[in-house]
Amino acid sequence: MGANNGKQYGSEGLDSSTRTLSTPSPGLILPSKSSSLSSPALSSNGHDTHSSSSSSARAETSAVVHATPGAGPHARSARQPKGHHSSSSSSSSSGPSPIDLLPDHALLQVFAHLPTNQLCRCARVSRRWYNLAWDPRLWSSIRLSGELLHADRAIRILTHRLCQDTPSVCLTLETVVVSGCKRLTDRGLYVLARCCPELRRLEVAGCYNVSNEAVFEVVSRCPNLEHLNLAGCSKVTCISLTEEASLQLAPVHGQQISISFLDMSDCLSLEDEGLRIIASHCPRLTHLYLRRCPRLTDESLRHLALHCPSVRELSLSDCRLLGDFGLREVARLEGRLRYLSVAHCPRITDVGVRYVARYCPRLRYLNARGCEGLTDHGLGHLARSCPKLKSLDVGKCPLVSDGGLEQLALYCQGLRRLSLRACESVSGRGLRALAANCCELQLLNVQDCEVSPEALRFVRRHCRRCVIEHTNPAFY
Repeated sequence: MGANNGKQYGSEGLDSSTRTLSTPSPGLILPSKSSSLSSPALSSNGHDTHSSSSSSARAETSAVVHATPGAGPHARSARQPKGHHSSSSSSSSSGPSPIDLLPDHALLQVFAHLPTNQLCRCARVSRRWYNLAWDPRLWSSIRLSGELLHADRAIRILTHRLCQDTPSVCLTLETVVVSGCKRLTDRGLYVLARCCPELRRLEVAGCYNVSNEAVFEVVSRCPNLEHLNLAGCSKVTCISLTEEASLQLAPVHGQQISISFLDMSDCLSLEDEGLRIIASHCPRLTHLYLRRCPRLTDESLRHLALHCPSVRELSLSDCRLLGDFGLREVARLEGRLRYLSVAHCPRITDVGVRYVARYCPRLRYLNARGCEGLTDHGLGHLARSCPKLKSLDVGKCPLVSDGGLEQLALYCQGLRRLSLRACESVSGRGLRALAANCCELQLLNVQDCEVSPEALRFVRRHCRRCVIEHTNPAFY
C-alpha cells in the first residue's frame, strides 16, 4: 500500500498518568496537566481540525514515551487495584471486538489515513496494533504543529523510534513539515540531517530560530532534498554545502544541490551575495519565491538568470529595490518562465514588462499589482507577445485603461482570471470588449472601479461562469 503523506504530530494528549512508562517508543506530545494547546492541527487531508480536548488556555508541551503494550510487568496500569476487572477486560473475555477481526492489511489501510498523533495512540492499544502502527510504510511523512511544541524533542523521539530497525538512519521518512513550530532550533535540523538521508521535502516556515549552519547540514547530508520552505526564517541568509561536503564531492558534480523548489519569502536578511550563492549551488531550481526580501536589487537577478536557467515560477513581490533592469535579467529565462509576480515593485515600468513580454512568450501568469508605471503601452506589448496568458493582475495601476483591455481582448482570448481593482481609468467599454472575446473568463475583479451596472450585466451574459467581484451596490 502507499505511504501516508499527511502525518501530523499534534499537540493533543492523553491522561498524564501515562508518564510512568519509559521504553523508547514515542507516545505523543502531551499538554501539561492543567490545560492543552488551542492551536488547530492539520489533519491528514490538509484541512484544519480542532481537538475536542483543546481549550483557550495555552500550555507548555512535553514529549512522552510509552512501553510496548503487554510487554513486561509495567503493562498493568499503576492505578488499577489488584483483582479489579475493567469493563474492557470483561468485554474482551466475551470475544474479540469487530475491529480486531480485520486482517492486518485492512488495518494498515485505516492507519494510513490517521495523523501522526492518532497513530501514536493506536500504538498503545495492543501488541498487534503497536507493530502495525510502526510499520515503515506509514512513516514516509511527519507533520509537527503548535507554536509551543517542543519540536526538537519530538523530532528526536520520532527519529529514534523509526531508526530502530535500521540503526542510526531512517530510510522511509521523506517529508517533514514543522512550519509554525517556533521553538524549533538548529538541534532539531541536525537530528534530521543525521538520521534522514532520504529526506525529499522539508518545511520550516516561520521557524525563526533556524540558522545557516543547520540548513547547510541538511542540504549536505540529504542529497535527494528537492523541496525546501524557509519562509520567515530571518536568520537564513544563503544556502550552501558545508565545507566538509564540498571537499568530498567529485569535480564532475561540482557543488550542486538538488533543490528544485525554494521559498525564502520574508527572509529579511537575504542580500544579493546570498542569492548569488544560492543560484550557483542550486542550478536545478524551477520554483523560487522571494517575496518581501527588501535587500535584493537588480544585480541579484543577473546571477539567477546565469546559473538557474530552468526557473519556471518566480515571485519577487514587494522587493521594492527591483526595477526594469532586473526584469531584463529575468527575461533571459526566455521560454521556460510561466509564472512571474512583481507586485508592489514601484520601480517597474513598461520597459521591464516589454522585456519579459518579448523573451518569455509562454508566460501564463503575471502579477503586476501596484506597479504604477505600467500603462496601456506595456499591456499591449504583453498581450501581443504572450497570447497564452491565463491570469493577469494589474490592480492599482492607475494608467491602465480601456485601450489596454481592448488589446488583451484581441490577443489573449484564453484569459481566465483578471484583476483590475482600483484601476480608475477603466470603464464599461473595455469590459465589454473583454466579455465579447474572452469567453473563458472565470474571475473578474473590478472593485473600486467606476464601471456601470449595465457593463457588469454584459459581462455576466457573455461569461456565464465568471465570478465578478465588485463594489457597485446597483449590480446584483
